[in-house]
Amino acid sequence: MHAIATLDLNALPDDSETLKKMLVEAGEELQERELDVLRLKHLLGRFQRWQFGAKSERVPEGQQIFAFYGTLEAEPADESSQPEPLPRARPRPKRGGYRVIPADLPRQVVVQDLTADEKRCPGCGLERACIGFDETRQIDFTPASFFEYVLRRMKYACTGCEKHVATAPLPVPAGPIEKGLPGFGLLANILVAKYADHLPLYRQSRIYARHGVEIPRSTLCDWVGRATTLLSPIVEAIMKDVLASRILKTDDTVVRMQVPWLDHTVQARLWGYLGDAHHNQVGYEFTPNRNEEHPLRILAGFKGFVQADAYKGYDKLFRPGSGRTELGCMAHARRYFFEARDTDPQRGSTAIGFIRTLYEVEAMAAGLSPQERAAVRRQKASPILGSFKGWLDQEALKLIPGSPMSKAFGYALNQWEALNRYVDDGEASIDNNAMERTLRGVAIGRKNYLFVGSEAGGRWAAVAYSLIESCKLNGVEPYRYLKDVLRRVWTHPASGVDELMPRLWKPPPDSS
Repeated sequence: MHAIATLDLNALPDDSETLKKMLVEAGEELQERELDVLRLKHLLGRFQRWQFGAKSERVPEGQQIFAFYGTLEAEPADESSQPEPLPRARPRPKRGGYRVIPADLPRQVVVQDLTADEKRCPGCGLERACIGFDETRQIDFTPASFFEYVLRRMKYACTGCEKHVATAPLPVPAGPIEKGLPGFGLLANILVAKYADHLPLYRQSRIYARHGVEIPRSTLCDWVGRATTLLSPIVEAIMKDVLASRILKTDDTVVRMQVPWLDHTVQARLWGYLGDAHHNQVGYEFTPNRNEEHPLRILAGFKGFVQADAYKGYDKLFRPGSGRTELGCMAHARRYFFEARDTDPQRGSTAIGFIRTLYEVEAMAAGLSPQERAAVRRQKASPILGSFKGWLDQEALKLIPGSPMSKAFGYALNQWEALNRYVDDGEASIDNNAMERTLRGVAIGRKNYLFVGSEAGGRWAAVAYSLIESCKLNGVEPYRYLKDVLRRVWTHPASGVDELMPRLWKPPPDSS
């Protein structure tokens, strides 16, 4: 290649063919350098956002990203073909004021009274009568405390023959771990503290030690394994329930795993499968790698819509005749444009503007029935998608191949059919954000406990996250749920294990 910066004009050859060849090579070099600059600018922007910027992908509304509005509104409407009025979304119920003190909170009342002398009237000397009281309310806190649970079984013997001793039987179950030390409440608290509150076991061990109870981390780890093994049939039932959905969402996230024969951790995966509104639960599976065989195995018998990102491992799921249909994720498409804005602000902002209007349609259709939501999407979102597609096709021809913006365009165009399918189905979502939200707890947790110690530890985490995240989806308090099912799962009939799923769980009246 000829270096452009050191090119000597006097040394140029007179042969036109040679000159043409040199110009082509110079053009290729310029394009390659420009591509390198765009890539480096893209990487620098990402590193700056990761290090210093906000994690949100919000774009200031003051930016000029709505230039396409004029195009959409420029065409005069034909009065003879006016669409039918759109159904109006049901107003969302107004939330009451933030209730600082819950009504069912245990109450401790302390009465502050006057002394006998203060009760006498300073005018006539008679004792004043009580006419009411003023109250000052506060929320106070008593640190969690341990207590020893002693089950005393009474023994009886015949006083005449001094034989035939009878002892009250042990209840079933006597505890969550046979002949083990932890009670149901302690074991539930350990699971919730680690997998809901992201408190690693070594920190829990230190907290317990401050209360005078020494429980080594290895013992806590063993208890977690025994508890999750006991609860695994419920998670199997959750997975069956999720796979009965018509629309299923899936995604995966990285979890570091320790390997005994290596001096470093490796990347393992936690896969999540989220059911639709009729099967509102999430099940997780831990795998030591990201091979495509894992989702293929889990979803082998599933028929319906699968919403996921464009990971190549999902491609075989949607082969003709599989009975599965791909739903795209508009949030993923937007993310590519957002990250490429540093290299091409005009196109990036315009693409984000198109996607923003699609989400405005979703906000308009919130609260409607599926049929009404589909009607709103067809009338409002379909024209925006048509204009968006035309703009993508036109601008794609002007992009430098391999540039960050070119990759963003490529993702949107390659996924275009899947990204449009939500329009005609009112139960489908525009994105996979609901699934990603259920993985947020995993992302926060791994920042604290850093890695799982083995494949077995990963499977324990999958069980715990399945139950706790499903509790969150159904408004169930995880500690209360786990304490109850740890007690009931011992004697509950296997045929009725569905009753212990968070979606169908009914707390006993005396549970606390």
